Amino acid sequence: MDVIGLIPQFGGLVWTVLAFVLALSIIVAVHEYGHYIVGRWSGIHAEVFSLGFGPVLLSRVDRHGTRWQFALLPFGGYVKFAGDADAASGKDEDALAAVAEDPVALRRTMHGAPLWARAATVAAGPAFNFLMSIIVFGAVFAVQGVATDPLRVGETRDLPAGFYGLQEGDEITAIAGTPAPSFDEASQWKSFTDGIPQQPVLQYDIMRDGRALSVDGPYLFPPHVRQVAPRSAADDIELKPGDVITAIDGAPIFAFQELKDAVESSNGRVLLLDVWRDGQVMEFALAPKRVDEPLPDGGFATQWRIGIAGGMAFDPATRPTGVFQAIQGGAAQTWSVIQSSMSGLWHIVTGAISTCNLSGPLGIAETSGSMASQGAENFIWFIAVLSTAVGLLNLFPVPALDGGHLVFYAYEAVTGRPPNDTALRILMTVGIGLILAMMVFALGNDIFCP
Repeated sequence: MDVIGLIPQFGGLVWTVLAFVLALSIIVAVHEYGHYIVGRWSGIHAEVFSLGFGPVLLSRVDRHGTRWQFALLPFGGYVKFAGDADAASGKDEDALAAVAEDPVALRRTMHGAPLWARAATVAAGPAFNFLMSIIVFGAVFAVQGVATDPLRVGETRDLPAGFYGLQEGDEITAIAGTPAPSFDEASQWKSFTDGIPQQPVLQYDIMRDGRALSVDGPYLFPPHVRQVAPRSAADDIELKPGDVITAIDGAPIFAFQELKDAVESSNGRVLLLDVWRDGQVMEFALAPKRVDEPLPDGGFATQWRIGIAGGMAFDPATRPTGVFQAIQGGAAQTWSVIQSSMSGLWHIVTGAISTCNLSGPLGIAETSGSMASQGAENFIWFIAVLSTAVGLLNLFPVPALDGGHLVFYAYEAVTGRPPNDTALRILMTVGIGLILAMMVFALGNDIFCP
């Protein structure tokens, strides 16, 4: 056996596991802290706050009497409140009986607290996941900033043909004779970019240091790899951000649209790519994959894709984003993730798209490693997306999930009494069975789906 040859694979596996554990731990910590802090504010005592399951590795008790601990298996976590028998908030009959005659002590238990306090405590977990996503997305938007108006050249990209006469800071007034519109005019901007002739060299009219100049520059949308989608055909062959695809099956290309057209018309056949990376041309072969993509109207379209995103030949110069604008963008992005997730799930259930779109723990772990390898910003963005998904999943009305508890509380609010304990135990068992069945199904997708 070639042990040396296995080292890169082992290193990749370790990186993937570490990225997955880090992402999951952050999301679980935020989710469980939401339960804990709102429960404490509501007068419910938390006995244990655990990151992970199984044997305890490290623990301490704070001044509120809560044991904070790290456990051996870092694939989840829980908060155990007074009166809970387990991490799923089942009743500890003995503990509740011991305080039944003490109204103050009973009030501090999860099951003796008022309905509003229990409901707020349960809802806080998903709410904190959504809040985290809004803050993270907003922070990314704030760091990225918004494009200046008028359009200016920010950071230039490393392209095979260079940048000719363009320099950082140049204000672009026209490209190929067409005046550049304001970024605020989305419809005009689309018409402007659609009207740019597909030529490898374009004339840019610019303002530089107060002087009007005309210089040559690259096509505005070159076949440059800005981002690689995890578990895609491009990811499989290890294309990297910064790569430039210069030819397909030996035919030179200079526009991202040429690459897109070739992939969409490939019908899945293997494409031979010439890729320019750090001044050298490398050859790759990859087969596009069929991908179900969400549409603006909420539907899905199936296309052949290789899993890369492109962009302009340079990064536009940016200005700082206001706090309100950043948070507004973060909220909009979080809502977009929720909408696309619900739409995708609905289309899977109705059979409109493949069940392979549902990923399990292996797929999420692989995605974690891929995003982490593409840089901190991409990994942080992925954590925010996953946090939204976890918050949404926990709101599903399935017993044992937060949403199931909220349904029970809604029943109590309407009828004036909680559900029967025997019925609760049966429903919780059914809920846990459904969750395990879904996990097994998703794991099968990770293993058997292409």
